[in-house]
Amino acid sequence: MSLVHPATCVAVHCRAVLIEGPSGSGKSALALALIDRGAVLIGDDAVTLERAGSALLASPPPRIAGLLEVRNLGLLTFPVGQVVPVALVLRLDPEAPRFVDAAEAVDVAGASLPMLRLWPGDPLNAIKAELALARYGLGTS
Repeated sequence: MSLVHPATCVAVHCRAVLIEGPSGSGKSALALALIDRGAVLIGDDAVTLERAGSALLASPPPRIAGLLEVRNLGLLTFPVGQVVPVALVLRLDPEAPRFVDAAEAVDVAGASLPMLRLWPGDPLNAIKAELALARYGLGTS
């Protein structure tokens, strides 16, 4: 059974990153910066999630597949990924801690996922997202 989850999602090296946060916190901007660095869009503001054993799979909701809202430009079309395992949750949070020893665990659609909080609007968030995926994301060797 699948559900639509309110988050923006991109695939980085075949692993999905869910980007959560309140409206206006920069989810789409972070996705755009990651796409500029080679990520592939899965969904903007919504992503379809489905359990497959212990894995959680992300795919684009059909009505918005390939569309990303770019502030000041409107809805733009991007290549879109199809079914990608979720490896990490990033939450844009103005109360994000300065230092962390480990990722938090968060339950999303019945799956336990590592989650890190990032300060909204930090110009280095795309780089931080890639580093977080490499260090804390599921499927890391």
